[in-house]
Amino acid sequence: MLRPIDSPTRERKRLDGRWSFGFDAGNVGLTEGWHTGSLADAREMAVPASYNDIFTDLASRNHVGPVWYQTEVYVPRGWSGERIALHFESVTHAGTVFVNDTEVGHHEGGYLPFEADITELVTAGEQIRITVRVDNTLTWQTLPPGEVVESKAGERQQKYLHDFFNYAGIHRSVWLTAQPQTAINDVSVVTELDGATGIVNYAVQADGDVAVSLHDADGSTVAEAEGATGKLTVDDVKKWEVGRGHLYELRVRLLDGDTTADEYRLNVGIRTVVIEGAQILINGEAVYLRGFGMHEDHVTIGKGYNDAQWLRDFECLKWIGANSFRTGHYPYSEQVMDLADREGILVIDETPAVGLNLGIAGGLMGGKRRATYTPETVNDETRDAHEQVIIDLIERDKNHPSVIIWSIANEPESDTEEAEEYFRPLVQAARDADPQGRPVGFANVLLAPHGRCRVSPMVDLIMLNRYWGWYRDSGDLESAMVNARNEIANWATDNKPIIMSEYGADTMPGLHQLPADPWSEEYQVDYMQAMHDVFDEFDEVVGEHIWNFADFATGAGFFRVGGNKKGMFTRDRQPKSAAHAVRRRWTAE
Repeated sequence: MLRPIDSPTRERKRLDGRWSFGFDAGNVGLTEGWHTGSLADAREMAVPASYNDIFTDLASRNHVGPVWYQTEVYVPRGWSGERIALHFESVTHAGTVFVNDTEVGHHEGGYLPFEADITELVTAGEQIRITVRVDNTLTWQTLPPGEVVESKAGERQQKYLHDFFNYAGIHRSVWLTAQPQTAINDVSVVTELDGATGIVNYAVQADGDVAVSLHDADGSTVAEAEGATGKLTVDDVKKWEVGRGHLYELRVRLLDGDTTADEYRLNVGIRTVVIEGAQILINGEAVYLRGFGMHEDHVTIGKGYNDAQWLRDFECLKWIGANSFRTGHYPYSEQVMDLADREGILVIDETPAVGLNLGIAGGLMGGKRRATYTPETVNDETRDAHEQVIIDLIERDKNHPSVIIWSIANEPESDTEEAEEYFRPLVQAARDADPQGRPVGFANVLLAPHGRCRVSPMVDLIMLNRYWGWYRDSGDLESAMVNARNEIANWATDNKPIIMSEYGADTMPGLHQLPADPWSEEYQVDYMQAMHDVFDEFDEVVGEHIWNFADFATGAGFFRVGGNKKGMFTRDRQPKSAAHAVRRRWTAE
């Protein structure tokens, strides 16, 4: 599925704005046919946005179950004879779509796109009614997983194992699209370098003759070829590099004799990514990742995409000297990936497989660990959904030059035989799905140290989420450094790249203490210095991703004060003291 674009043969109409909205607390909307007319007692809701923080009452913010969105739109009169579709960039966590009275599509899983062909149901120049039933319910078979329980007061409550708020809604843009009936269906690129020569290997799925051309930033043609598969050669290539995201434009044409039946365009960055020993090489040169785990999380709009908010985030990334980030813990908007492509920011692209570990609460808090992989919890059905998400993520992001690593899970249980059986086919699925053969990894948790983790031997690099000095040895940085040094030394014996994919300390902005105690700004500064001193002792450590870029919303809990406060920036994107210290480290070169 190609993302919607405007081209000489394709058009799209953005349907963002204020839609009608209603809660379906009794889950009666389907049986009562809410999609067959205007929503009763509807209020307005922004699209894209999470709906949770729009409201001021707790019941609305914590609603569990379906809600309904609706809008009306005219199909452009010039679209007669075209294939017309509805394209949703993200509906969290499940969406059922109706056009007028007809169901046209259903999609499980937030964070990834889906579309519905509605050609036979619409007429160019006429108005249609679009209704979407959105359900935020999490089960053991969804990603992320969760379960709905009944409180003592008889209310449905969503329990989940991930440490960020379960925002829901239509989170990204909705498009009405038109393309030729006979069209280009898919495009894949794999780039190589041969000295100063760039090579773009392409593969096009289309019924008919294909012609391709590659164009520089000024529109000049630098290479041309014919055929559904082939190779474009670029002399004196401008490589896509860290901090310099040079992009070419690939134009793919489906031919009908001497005319163009369809044309699709996408940006291409010519670069290579390989692992050699304990190094990650971009264009043959070793790279050290400096950056963050991040979240799609902003005040009021939650996980809704907003251009201004993300432009600010990228300005903060550049200010602090970051060259990379991980999409913790789900795929981000395609517009975010586009920004990374243009800015030369490296991305570890992660699936929404977070919470696959029932042992974390018991193991970290000293309680009894529960088995994760059982017929009643994370099971074969979960794994099937997980595999499909991996395939869909790679299908969506395979052509982004910024993406250098696939992370297939965050902090899963990985030290049991059941974990090994669960993940082995998923690692292979990721390898099979990516035509570029990027490295595959996952974020390892403290409960599965070196020698006990059974999934790490399957993957290409080591990604460690570790909180020495916070969840362990809190307030005792000397002991934290000893434990960090000892464990990293063990992982270094594997001769694989090690990325510290999470480390950090909660910090209340404005809290100052001498001597420094946890939660103070001074402690966060000291904590970062201690961890960085240890990382610098190991050549095998090739990246440091602080958790987190900015403070973010979480579910209610006694150990969270207004959300997770591990950010280098506050939730409104202002730097804490530690941000200035990290900036000095990351910009010293």
